[in-house]
Amino acid sequence: MCRLFGLHAGAAAVSATFWLLDAPDSLAAQSHRNPDGAGIGVFDPAGRPHVDKQPIAAWDDTEFASAARELRGTTFVAHVRHASTGAHTQANTHPFEQDGRLFAHNGVVEGLDLLDARLAELGADGLVQGETDSERVFALITAEIARNGGDIRAGLTEAIGWIADQLPVYSVNFILATASDLWALRYPATNELWLLERSAGGDARHRAATAQTLDVRTDRIRARCEQFAEQPSVILASEPMDGDAGWRLLTSGELVHVAVDLTVETSTPFPAAPRRQLGLGDLAPSAATSQQARP
Repeated sequence: MCRLFGLHAGAAAVSATFWLLDAPDSLAAQSHRNPDGAGIGVFDPAGRPHVDKQPIAAWDDTEFASAARELRGTTFVAHVRHASTGAHTQANTHPFEQDGRLFAHNGVVEGLDLLDARLAELGADGLVQGETDSERVFALITAEIARNGGDIRAGLTEAIGWIADQLPVYSVNFILATASDLWALRYPATNELWLLERSAGGDARHRAATAQTLDVRTDRIRARCEQFAEQPSVILASEPMDGDAGWRLLTSGELVHVAVDLTVETSTPFPAAPRRQLGLGDLAPSAATSQQARP
């Protein structure tokens, strides 16, 4: 299953170290388990987006898969891909950048012919460089933000509302980042998305283990930052990444906005479920496999 990770560091840029696909095993074992792409997006202190991503196969790019990435910024997005739509190419690898925003998605949206027609109607079809449903969803969001005068909340609500009403949906979980804000959605309840509002030093019961630094990981993504011993942060991830007791599972349809002062606002502007809700049995075999956790 694809993994999402988002981090908001507040107003001041911090240095964070990331590992993707942190797997201390043989290439033979990795070749059966490693996903189809990985990437990190960050906004630098000047507010410029930067993306480092590769369509990883362990046997092709072990250096990227195991190397630590030192990045400095205010908001970070990381994604590990298990492909459901589109070939293993850099153009199909997350995160995507459009209009100075970064986006990563976990799920499956079908009816791409209808979505392509909607993008053409809005003059946004030129935003799509690859083959994925994810990039098309982002293009619709970008177009609706523009139609709403740059209002991100309104654009997200319009775009996801249209998808929920018009297209077959298994899951449209995503994280969207700007230099100052982080947005996330869990919709519907099919795939999980978790939120952690982390105080300086983390959960008091967890500080001894973390040495008051940010040090969170799964078997696919790890992030570490010593500066978070002195300042709070907000993290969004597909699964809890450490033993902090503050992790909270978002409810289905919960839209999260993390502002530059780390204020977290939530709303539920969408129907309880998409009009054409898909189950695993409705998906093509490759797409169904992509939505299940790998051992």
